[in-house]
Amino acid sequence: MSAEGFSRRELIKGGGLLGGALALPGLLPAAAEAKAPPPTAGPKPVTLPAGVGLRVGPDVYPSIGVRPIVNARGTYTILSGSLMLPEVREAMAAASQHYVHLDELAEAVGARLATLTGAEWGLVTDGCSAALTHATAACVAGGNPDLHVRLPNLAGFPRDEAIIPKHSRNVYDAALRGVGVRVIEVSTPAELEAALGPRTALIYILASPEADESALPTRLIASMAQPRGVPVLVDAAAEILTVPNVHLQNGATLVAYSGGKCLRGPQAAGLLLGRKDLVKAAWVHSAPHHGYSRGYKVGKEEAIGMLMAVEMWMKRDHDAEWKTWTSWLDYVGKRVASVPTITTNITQPKGLSNRMPSLHVLWDGSKVGLTGDAVVKALYDGEPRVAVFPDRGERDSGLTGVTVNPYMMSAGDERIVADRLYAVLTGPRTEDGKTLAAAVEKPALAAPAADLSGQWDVKVEYAASASNHTLALRQRGNDVDGAHRGDFLSRDLVGTIDGDSVRLRSAIGEQSGDSVNYTFTGKVSGDEMSGTVDLGEYLGGRWTAKRRAVRRG
Repeated sequence: MSAEGFSRRELIKGGGLLGGALALPGLLPAAAEAKAPPPTAGPKPVTLPAGVGLRVGPDVYPSIGVRPIVNARGTYTILSGSLMLPEVREAMAAASQHYVHLDELAEAVGARLATLTGAEWGLVTDGCSAALTHATAACVAGGNPDLHVRLPNLAGFPRDEAIIPKHSRNVYDAALRGVGVRVIEVSTPAELEAALGPRTALIYILASPEADESALPTRLIASMAQPRGVPVLVDAAAEILTVPNVHLQNGATLVAYSGGKCLRGPQAAGLLLGRKDLVKAAWVHSAPHHGYSRGYKVGKEEAIGMLMAVEMWMKRDHDAEWKTWTSWLDYVGKRVASVPTITTNITQPKGLSNRMPSLHVLWDGSKVGLTGDAVVKALYDGEPRVAVFPDRGERDSGLTGVTVNPYMMSAGDERIVADRLYAVLTGPRTEDGKTLAAAVEKPALAAPAADLSGQWDVKVEYAASASNHTLALRQRGNDVDGAHRGDFLSRDLVGTIDGDSVRLRSAIGEQSGDSVNYTFTGKVSGDEMSGTVDLGEYLGGRWTAKRRAVRRG
């Protein structure tokens, strides 16, 4: 982890940390996680008496068996984003009391967003991903209903290609691919020059310091795209809203934001800002209009709530918010500073995404008796339930710890985080001197009960289907490596065998805009294995495997 904390790019780099994995306490890199202990079932849902139903109020989630979270990680969708501002809730409640025509509402909201942000026009969408999708549709179909009703079939369309710099390939570019465009990946200005042509519909950029510092920053891309009339779309989902807009100033044509992150608007809302004709065309390609976009519906409540969030962004005292966040981190740091070997420091952010100070709580794991990963799990499984990130300090420091991010904390949460963290770090000890939280640490591995080397035919059972995969394994002591062949792709695999317990993990990173992870855990008996498979954000399933017989020549 960098000294600045987890950025959006860092979380999605390397595969599978965004999405479902954020709901879990581990958040380990692929190689390290492969040697970690098998995942436990985790905390059980709240048990309710028979006949108890939904209760509106502070216990709205526990009333149906869902445990709330004290969010000291940040604005992650799997953790339900952010908490709406009181003004946003009031605006949505007021909007829900009346009927309006949604085309007229979009026109009025678009004009008001233009006034507030300085962009030519604005549009409220069903999240940032929907903003990217509708922007792509606007670039390939231009508001033409004859073309709109054919999406995502782009056969016969004059423009059907999207250029994406290699630094911007990520799981979110599926929002563009869903429209049907063919992705052209480039790494250098020369490659971009060669890729630009009559079929180029747009260029997509994931906003990040890496993009700004690359060979293809936004200004350069825009300077090459503008003479050809090619729009440039910037994905700034988790960024703060800058006025005047930094991306539009750098030459971008369109920029998209999440509404339920730093803006603290509705979680199911986003913003598209930029050139008026394209933003208006994006509305044509948005719900409630029919065709592919019908599923991206934005209600009158979300439209007004999102507008109010932008109105409040212009009024909020951001300096005061920063001072409050820092004071919370100071409180947590002072609470745990008395624990032996503990060091704390607050770092400032790099870039505009998830912009906040972060508290790094680090210690010598050999003296405290547990790792940051163990503390993360203990905090997440305990009560109150607290979500933080693991921290490993500077490279080769030998330190372990956690990171506390105040972005989405509420007043009083700092006390909960501090008390829970202190309790875990100083909790009851076992006979060997480790804290009870260290029970998740993996003991020495037992001698392997079998040699897994060879070819294995695997059946994976998903929620409503099954698939046949192949594992090619090589075992050396307790360590296992090899390859995992799925339905379409082959990927590297690493793992361990501990007695008869097997744990194998494969991952596809974001090199092609996708991230898919498999963690197989189970038992081996002779030439058969079986158990459960963790699919990260795609939840889980079961698996069985049989070793192929070796043919004798």
